[in-house]
Amino acid sequence: MIIRTAVLLLFYAGIILCLIPGLLFAAGLGLRETLVRIGKWAMGASRAVLGLRVDVFGRVPESEDGPFVYMSNHVSLLDGPLLFRLIRGPVRVIMKTSLFRIPVVGLAMKIIGFIPVDRSGTQGGRAAVSRAAAAIKEKGCSFLIFPEGTRSLDGRLQTLRRGGFFLAREAGVPIAPVSIEGTFEIMPKGRLVPGKGSIRVFFHPPVADPEPGSSDFEAWMSAVRERLSSFPA
Repeated sequence: MIIRTAVLLLFYAGIILCLIPGLLFAAGLGLRETLVRIGKWAMGASRAVLGLRVDVFGRVPESEDGPFVYMSNHVSLLDGPLLFRLIRGPVRVIMKTSLFRIPVVGLAMKIIGFIPVDRSGTQGGRAAVSRAAAAIKEKGCSFLIFPEGTRSLDGRLQTLRRGGFFLAREAGVPIAPVSIEGTFEIMPKGRLVPGKGSIRVFFHPPVADPEPGSSDFEAWMSAVRERLSSFPA
């Protein structure tokens, strides 16, 4: 375990060092998608180093099908990088502000167009939703959201928050639900180093807004929750 942890630390340190020249080059020229490709490559390499097997089920939407607001259950720190790697086409993420303070990586996320959200009040959430909706409309990029707001402590789906539904309705796009199994066992909340294992990811068919223009989200939230709670064989 100690040797494996050391290997992982060296691997990620090397990735960050290699990222710095690319980051500076992309920043100077505004090449956001180049940074995204570098990030996706690093995540794919990480999966191999970690010894993770990932099986994908359902139809992964193509870039020309979107944009969407992707919503997934959230049980592990592995969920975000895994889905960012699997989702096709330009995709961005709304993330808590503190993650943007990570050296090098935080700067890369800002350049790519990830959006920070201040969770200390409702105004920060509304501002993040407005910025994300504008990005969807103007740039055609999808967004990845974890509607529970935080990782589950027991692996079960928690109450869904409405922020992602506000975003999808304001941007006028469907929600693409995604179910993840296996990451909780490999790296639950509180564990610093992931173990080895298998992960299953199911891309459900997108769910369109059943009541456009309404102030009520209950029907939409219920439909999305039903899909997130299921994992077809």
